Order: sequence, then structure tokens, then C-alpha cells
Amino acid sequence: MNILLIHQFFASLDEPGGTRHHELARRLADLGHHVTIIASPVSYLTGASKKGRVPWVQCQPDGECITVLRAYTYQAFHRSFVHRVISFISFMLSSFIIGLGVRDVDLVWGTSPPIFQGATAWALARLKRVPFLFEVRDLWPAFAIAVGVLRNKILIRLSEWLERFLYRQAQVVVVNSPGFIAHVQRRGARQIELVPNGADLAMFDPDADGMAFRAAHGLEGQFIALYAGAHGLSNDLHVVLEAAVRLGERKDISIVFLGDGKEKPALQQRAQELGLSNVRFLAPIPKTEMPAALAAADACIAILKPIEMYKTTYPNKVFDYLAAGRPVVNAIDGVIRTVVEQAGAGISVPPGDAAALAQAICALADDPSGRQEMGRRGRAYLAQHFDRGALANQLAALMESMVSPPSG
Repeated sequence: MNILLIHQFFASLDEPGGTRHHELARRLADLGHHVTIIASPVSYLTGASKKGRVPWVQCQPDGECITVLRAYTYQAFHRSFVHRVISFISFMLSSFIIGLGVRDVDLVWGTSPPIFQGATAWALARLKRVPFLFEVRDLWPAFAIAVGVLRNKILIRLSEWLERFLYRQAQVVVVNSPGFIAHVQRRGARQIELVPNGADLAMFDPDADGMAFRAAHGLEGQFIALYAGAHGLSNDLHVVLEAAVRLGERKDISIVFLGDGKEKPALQQRAQELGLSNVRFLAPIPKTEMPAALAAADACIAILKPIEMYKTTYPNKVFDYLAAGRPVVNAIDGVIRTVVEQAGAGISVPPGDAAALAQAICALADDPSGRQEMGRRGRAYLAQHFDRGALANQLAALMESMVSPPSG
């Protein structure tokens, strides 16, 4: 198959950010398929532009390739919500123009968020007369409304109309969390398939000691509670700072924030105001360097705001934590809490509760054998249910059935 993916914030393994689609595309290429990705040159995580990288081609040993074409995108993504919408629309239009020139396409793969690029994928699928697969990684605009980012009533109505339109037009709607199924079903999706988030077990060594990472950042001898990922409004990282205040007497514990995002400057300023010597902010790193960072961690933090809608999510970072064999301090209710608890892979606390978060970190710091056992259980559970290779095979089989439906 020749697969065309429209994904504004696609990140490859040598870049910071979520790499679900690069990992899936690599497996599709291993299976003999060609994947062309139209992406923005602007990083979602950092806002920096990847200049001089148009196009990018990665070929497998058997000759099958992944091709990334970079489409013009308005760069001031992090400046405000209005600038963000302009960025979305600029990519929607430029990716459509580039997509017209991609030949011999068998299937168009759209993904949301941002939902606007889904319209590009639908239009290209219609013009090329091929199946349209629409992947839902985030319930947009519902999440944006819930967190208060999207407030304009006209934009809300237009966004909800576009959401329903895309669900109804797609031959298949793929969701990455079971918590999304009811939502997309109520809004008109005809066929829904679950291909959840997961992780590549081979990428992580649970027995690695992470000493080089610790030494590079002056963290030798510390119990490290690591948060790795976006620093945005939804991530509720001010609660982690409040937990750090409560952990001030524990000179053996350090909280490490690894990543970037719109809220990072405010978090750094607040940490300085509070005089937190037990908090460290580190720059984002490519996925290829993430195994070393997680190896250095003793426990890993997953947190979102205490919003009802967030109970539906499967955050990518949790699966990387499990693959690395690290216990999870989980401050997210809902389906991901079920995963952590069924795996016996960590401690769950109420979202928004800094005291409970601090208590959980202390409990893990004081129980080395217990946290090691949690890590082992989490990795075993991920191998059984969320291995990226198996999930990619599932997606490939689904795509093949859409392109060549079984007779009868």
C-alpha cells in the first residue's frame, strides 16, 4: 500500500515530542508499505522550526520508505489561541496543496488533533477516490472547551460540526483509548476500531542505571521523580510544584521536569519564587535519548487537570514509563488509572491533590524493593497488552482490509 498521512505535529525519533506515528510508520514500512507524511516544520513541543529538512526520507533495508514532506505553517503557534488557529489553518491549506502532488495513494490517514488537518485528509481522499481513515488521539474540541481554551460560541459550533462531519465521512474511525469510543459513536462514527497507545519494549532497558544522565545533570545520589512531556495548561504541573514544597525536608528527593511547552516559563518563575532547590527543569530531548532519561528515574509522574473529560485518555508517557520498568505516580483518573492499577505498576492519587502526590513520592522513595517490583509488573503488563509492534500489525491489517476488502 501507499499510505498518505496528514499530521501537522509529526515527530521522528530524533526529535522531541510524541513519536507514535513514526514508530507505527516504521513498522508499516517493515511490512512492505510506503508511508508519505505531510507535516509542519514547526515543533509542537518547542515552537522551533525545522529548517533545511524538506523533504526527509528514511528507507528500510528492503527498500520500503517513509517520506516526510514539510508544508508551510505559520510559526507563532504558542503565542495565543488565535495564533494557534491561524497555524492550524495555514497547515490545512498548504498540506492540501502538497497532498495533491502525491501520486498513487491507496489510503489517506487523517489524525486529530488538530482537527482541521482532518478536513485536508478527507478532501484528499475524496479527490483521489481512496478510503479515508480518521484517527482520534484527543477529543477535540471537547477537551479544549473543558479546559477553557475554546470559549467562542461560533468557533465551538463550527468545530463540533466539523468533528461530526469527519466521523461520519470516515470509513473507519480509529481511537487510541477505549474512553473515546462512546464519544465518537454518539457523534456518528460508522466503524470504530481501538488501536491504543503503547510503547516499543526493545527501546527501553529496565535494568539500565542511568548514571550518565544523572552525572550530566548533577543528580547523583538523589531519588528522582521524573515528569517527561509537554508543559501545557492541561498538564497541571503547578500541582507538582506544590508537592515539591511539601517535599522540601526530604533532601534526598529531586523533582525533574523534562520537556517544554507554553507553561514552562511560568513554572520556572513560580519555582524560583518558592525557592525550590529540589526542582530541576531540563530541556526536551529526542525520543532516542528518552531511554537514558527514564533509566535515571526512580519513579515517573503522570498528571492532568482534574477535569471529567480527561478520564477518557491514555497518555503516551505512561506507556513509556511502563516499558522502562519504572513505577508510575499517577494523578489521572479514569481509564489510565485502570491500566496502572491492573498492572500493579504504581500509586494512583486524586488529580489536583499536591499532598497526596508528595506522599506517594515519599512512599516510593522509602520502598526500593516495592518500586522495583512495580516496575517489573508494569513492563510485563505492557508486553502483554500494549506492545507497539503488535499494535502496528493490528493497524496494518485494518488498513489492508480497507484497501482490499474481503470478497462477500
